[in-house]
Amino acid sequence: MTKPNLQIALDQNTLADAARIAHLAGPIVDIVEVGTILELQAGQQAIRVLREMFPDKIIASDTKCADAGSTVAQNSKDAGADLMTVIDSATIATMKSAKSVLDGIQVELYSAWNWERAKEWQKIGIEQVIYHQSRDALLAGEVWGKKDLDIVKRFVDMGFKVSVTGGLNIDTIKLFKGVPVYTFIAGRAITGQKDPAKTAQDFQNEIKKYWA
Repeated sequence: MTKPNLQIALDQNTLADAARIAHLAGPIVDIVEVGTILELQAGQQAIRVLREMFPDKIIASDTKCADAGSTVAQNSKDAGADLMTVIDSATIATMKSAKSVLDGIQVELYSAWNWERAKEWQKIGIEQVIYHQSRDALLAGEVWGKKDLDIVKRFVDMGFKVSVTGGLNIDTIKLFKGVPVYTFIAGRAITGQKDPAKTAQDFQNEIKKYWA
């Protein structure tokens, strides 16, 4: 079973803070993400800076695009992004137009999806979804459990590459043992630590324990 990627989500309020953390942990992770908050604050410049810092890494643009798919995708692509998120509530037309510009479109799942819509995404060529425990849900006390794993497995069985995010920490990784997760996405679990580089390496080591 292929080892999942590790993705760092940079959701700092300033590009300077994000770049500082990326300098430490970026070389260790597989994918560097310009998080939604950072992108709202720093715009496409954040993608350009991280692309220049990591010319050989996968760069993700977490726009959570809901409209103007081709325009947002073109902006992300021109700035250097390989991946871009669209929110699950976006129309098929928006997703299709984004996909026509940037192949690496990921649908981020919140609450506006069902299995029939997922089949429609496949019909237009979308191959990736992100199963998401939102920050607000986690603050309300929700935790990762069997319900989440069952959904992830069903998406995998459908043929999607499934990334998981939302309150992940090193202890969470073992819950997914035996599941072909595409990417584990960690934000504050890495960026909020005193030593982001060590924590990123601890994540990688934990992933390798279960996906040799």
